[in-house]
Amino acid sequence: MRRGGGPAGRSATSQSKDTGQSKDTGAAPATGLAARKAAARLLAAVVDARTSLDGLTDNEHGHPQYRALDARDRALVRAVLASALRHRMTISALLARRLERPLPANATALSHILHVAAAQILFLDVPDSAAVDLAVTHAKSDPRTARFSNLVNAVLRGLARAKAAELAPALAATDDAPEWFSRRLAEAYGPETAKKILAMHRLEAPVDFTVKADPALWAERLGGIVLPTGSVRVERLAAPVAELSGFAEGAWWVQDAAASLPARLLGDVAGLHVADLCAAPGGKTAQLILAGARVTAVDASKNRLARLRQNLDRLGLQAEAVVQSDLLDYVPAEPFDAVLLDAPCSSTGTVRRHPDVPWTKTPADIDKLADLQQRLLARAVTLVKPGGRIVFSNCSLDPQEGEDLHRAFLASTAAVASDPIRPGEIEGIEPFVTPQGAVRTTPAGLELETPRLSGLDGFYAARFCAP
Repeated sequence: MRRGGGPAGRSATSQSKDTGQSKDTGAAPATGLAARKAAARLLAAVVDARTSLDGLTDNEHGHPQYRALDARDRALVRAVLASALRHRMTISALLARRLERPLPANATALSHILHVAAAQILFLDVPDSAAVDLAVTHAKSDPRTARFSNLVNAVLRGLARAKAAELAPALAATDDAPEWFSRRLAEAYGPETAKKILAMHRLEAPVDFTVKADPALWAERLGGIVLPTGSVRVERLAAPVAELSGFAEGAWWVQDAAASLPARLLGDVAGLHVADLCAAPGGKTAQLILAGARVTAVDASKNRLARLRQNLDRLGLQAEAVVQSDLLDYVPAEPFDAVLLDAPCSSTGTVRRHPDVPWTKTPADIDKLADLQQRLLARAVTLVKPGGRIVFSNCSLDPQEGEDLHRAFLASTAAVASDPIRPGEIEGIEPFVTPQGAVRTTPAGLELETPRLSGLDGFYAARFCAP
């Protein structure tokens, strides 16, 4: 349930290509122009203004140009943006080969038109001629780019002709990530693992489900497999999430397999009063309730808590209390038996699902978030009874928000002790337990029969005990 459900069913025009080729069906160039304009505008918002793609493509509160489109064109915009962001450096390199000189620094609108069209030509099942003609029409319609329409035509037609020969070498030569992001991954995990992580970021993520009971049954019904951790994984959905078997009756919820691990680190919570801090949208709350805990769900966002309540209602689960409060100001009536803090973070572990993240976050953001997490964890420790457990987690790949924070917190906090995960304690997580007894997952882990089916979100989780 973190950051929304799985992808909706996609039309043929928005499906990723299995090869570098596409069929030219001679689609009318005016058809879909509004969608391409919206895609370029949203790409600008992500890359230039560092705006979250989730917010821009929200069906109720997203960008006006996006909300003005019908469902089919919205799906196309999402597919174009995902491909443009997953392969941004590859697209840049292939476009640069066709330019006599780099684009002017102030020609960002032109750059975004080219990237949107190139994403379609290289990675989506959109006729090449339609992608080129729409881009030229788009350029002519914008005073900032009208004089470059001939250049747009020449560059994109050249790209379409050369893609069969040039795409694979270009992919092999790039990381498709900002330099700072690639560098930090290499420093944290070594060059080989960093390359594997970056390669996985190019692939659309599978959809994982946490089921109330009988994972094997739901794997069969949903067309998936049961992972060693107990989640059900589906490589490609047959329908939108809300139309799948089991949704209406609340038999399962969408939750990445890695995101399901932190709640399990609390152990047997049956009958215990547990606080789920920063709880929305409620996947971990649901896990804890299902495990028999009396759960108080705390979150600062009114809107996110409304979504949590809706999710629990669909699942037929009830929290003991749902509290809107900033954690740093939260004072419960009495201490909890255990607390789970899934802290706000850079979300760099979710790039497969959210390819805008490397382009909207910066090292400075990680510095600020790591400091906030340290303060939130210190506050969480004060909410638990003596001897109670605290689990801290987040969906970041960066050690500054994980391993480094864990060590620094233990070194600076006398009121807490490490509570390492023991070998064999929790079924299915042994490959992800670190020598320090924490949990670290990455997209390079959990190798299954196909790359698309493999991997996990990047998560870090550590367990502490109040003395």
